[in-house]
Amino acid sequence: MNAGTQERPRRVVLLIAVALFVVAADVISKAVVVAKMADHPPIRLLGGALTITLTRNGGAAFSIGTSMTIVFTVIALGVVVYILRTARNLRSIGWAITLGLLLGGATGNLLDRIFRAPGLFQGHVVDWIQLPDWPVFNLADSAIVCAGVLVVLLALRGIRMDGTKPARGSA
Repeated sequence: MNAGTQERPRRVVLLIAVALFVVAADVISKAVVVAKMADHPPIRLLGGALTITLTRNGGAAFSIGTSMTIVFTVIALGVVVYILRTARNLRSIGWAITLGLLLGGATGNLLDRIFRAPGLFQGHVVDWIQLPDWPVFNLADSAIVCAGVLVVLLALRGIRMDGTKPARGSA
């Protein structure tokens, strides 16, 4: 077995570990917020720089498309399947972390869409973190945004999922 073949399982394990951490943090935080904040006014922290408030979002980011919950559920399922299929070719630590964040974030919100009210595959996502002049979000959303930033940084550095960089002067 060559070194490249040995690296792949480690990168996939890293991707899965990051995803599981994100899902666990997201699910636990949402459970606590739903249990403690259901009949509670928003909690202002850090002089109002952070507010804990319970909202439910049937749409995508910024509550876009609230009547299209089923569409976002299908998209999230597609993202999860794509990442799991792509993991076979993964040899980059950076991409493993990036895809782990994306997989964990997509899965965290997908669990809400599958299991929360108003119904199966139409559930509203629990959001609870509010910053000034910004829509309310959750830890899964944060992981997805961090993954997006990492995608840009990896692309700017020219790092491919297989861990290689294009030769200088080639596209």
